[in-house]
Amino acid sequence: MAEHGPAEVTRILAELAGGDRASVSRLFSLVYDELRAVAGSYFRRQPADHTLQPTALVHEAYMRLVDQTQEGWQDRAHFLAVAAKAMRRILINHAHKRAAAKRGGDSKRLTLVEELTPADSREIDLIALDEALTKLAELSERMVQVVELRYFGGMTMQEIAHTLGVSRRTVQSDWEVARAWLSRELSDEEGS
Repeated sequence: MAEHGPAEVTRILAELAGGDRASVSRLFSLVYDELRAVAGSYFRRQPADHTLQPTALVHEAYMRLVDQTQEGWQDRAHFLAVAAKAMRRILINHAHKRAAAKRGGDSKRLTLVEELTPADSREIDLIALDEALTKLAELSERMVQVVELRYFGGMTMQEIAHTLGVSRRTVQSDWEVARAWLSRELSDEEGS
């Protein structure tokens, strides 16, 4: 990504939106490493028996994204924001399938960024996180977007601010409030 930069990705996204299907492979080569790094961060402290691998997550998310050329990608940041949402959905669907397949329906725990998890736990139930994010969306859709972009998208505060069209300070505030709210909500879930 470093040798091509965001402008090249934005140009290729515009070509893809214009119907140039040949640009799909060029786009993939430009964003693959970045998407793979984000996906890899989800699995660092995963249990060894987890069946979904970072490479599979990237490929599945990417295929979903390029099938959405009507999305009208604005730029690299917008593409990565939608990729974060796609990865979240794939991980949630995978967790639901694993839970349904297990006797007793126990859901798989997935390690998240330390600062998002309750103090006494380094792992979070991905299904519980999805349910908590759904509840949070009733209070603030933007906070959910910040969490998705920060955790699932691996974006910096500045990139999130650019993507959402708000100040970095607003993003930082949303992140702190969402983190505290989710930590409390997920701690309550564990205590139930």
